Amino acid sequence: LIDIANIKTDDIVLIPAASSSVGLAAIQICKMIGAVPIALTRKSNKREALLKHGAEHVIVTEEDDLVAEVNKITEGRGANVVFDPVGGEFFSKLTNVMSYQGIIFVYGALSPKTTELSVMDVLGKNLTVRGYQLFEITDDAERLVKAKKFIIDGIKKGLLDPVIDKVFTLEQMVEAHRYMESNQQFGKIVVSI
Repeated sequence: LIDIANIKTDDIVLIPAASSSVGLAAIQICKMIGAVPIALTRKSNKREALLKHGAEHVIVTEEDDLVAEVNKITEGRGANVVFDPVGGEFFSKLTNVMSYQGIIFVYGALSPKTTELSVMDVLGKNLTVRGYQLFEITDDAERLVKAKKFIIDGIKKGLLDPVIDKVFTLEQMVEAHRYMESNQQFGKIVVSI
């Protein structure tokens, strides 16, 4: 979001799987910069927690019309950036709600379904569809130094605060995996050794 998308004040950032630890960090990063984080979640039971943790808007994708909601929130301008760990058949809706010259990051493939891409959205809006892996930063010494500084500064200022949902012991590893597979978590699941 910082190194590549260079988000700025008032940029609209869509964050699918927003209740994940990465999604919550993305919300916090947006707030640090002054961008507008729009959290996407499948179920409404996480709406209030997402708002409490900094999302300016929450769209419940199993209940709300994503396209209508994003158009309403952005007054038809669309999202500048999408940070997507899901892919799948929902992907074409994400490109549909993007702004001209927006960028969509694909950093995961949580959906087992084929990712559908609307070529007309990509062409008509001059979108950038970009893969992202953490190693892109961690394997580049200069970029890693900048990333660490950004994170440490954010933690020191109290603007970045990892959200830990539940802590399990090593002996509870099976329960930890079951809990993760249940998709009930809000933030990080930790196994203490």
